[in-house]
Amino acid sequence: MQRLKLLAFPFGILLLLSGCIVRSLHPLYTEENVIFDARLIGQWAEEDSKEIWEFSQQGEQQYKCVVYEKDGEQSILVARLLEIKGKMFLDFFPTESDWQEGVFYQLHVLPVHSFAYIKQIEPTLQISFPSSDWLQELLEKNPDAIRHEELGKDDIILSASTEALQTFWLAHLDTEGAFAELSDLQRKQTSTQ
Repeated sequence: MQRLKLLAFPFGILLLLSGCIVRSLHPLYTEENVIFDARLIGQWAEEDSKEIWEFSQQGEQQYKCVVYEKDGEQSILVARLLEIKGKMFLDFFPTESDWQEGVFYQLHVLPVHSFAYIKQIEPTLQISFPSSDWLQELLEKNPDAIRHEELGKDDIILSASTEALQTFWLAHLDTEGAFAELSDLQRKQTSTQ
């Protein structure tokens, strides 16, 4: 349950429950399409929001992403920026250092990837996550649209290969409802909470 909470990104207009995020066993990136853009480094928040997303460089081509949530909690993830056919995405993955439970518990937790479309980084960070409702509806009509597993009612995890994920999400980037409305995050000038 704590793993699912970790992956429940806090954008108010985007995700109300952990089940609202599209999760994948495989990453959206390959080493060939990972890029690094220093403009992403810093703190970002929607206007009038207490939730802050902070990106810092971690290694050569990845970011540490700390999400400061409005209730005072924080989530720490590894993020990789990637470019596929001129379109940018972020791939998020939990860090093992966040796991507070015992080893036996950890053996039962399945760390998964999630990802978001990045329309632009400046002057504001425009980001949109795939819609789990849209995906659920698509898979009910066409179960072979993309390889997946159903973990329960309205709980899907994608099991398609990285290549299949890239092809699928690029094909649906402009499909109505496939992605949530763009969130427009402003760069914050203040220090970390």
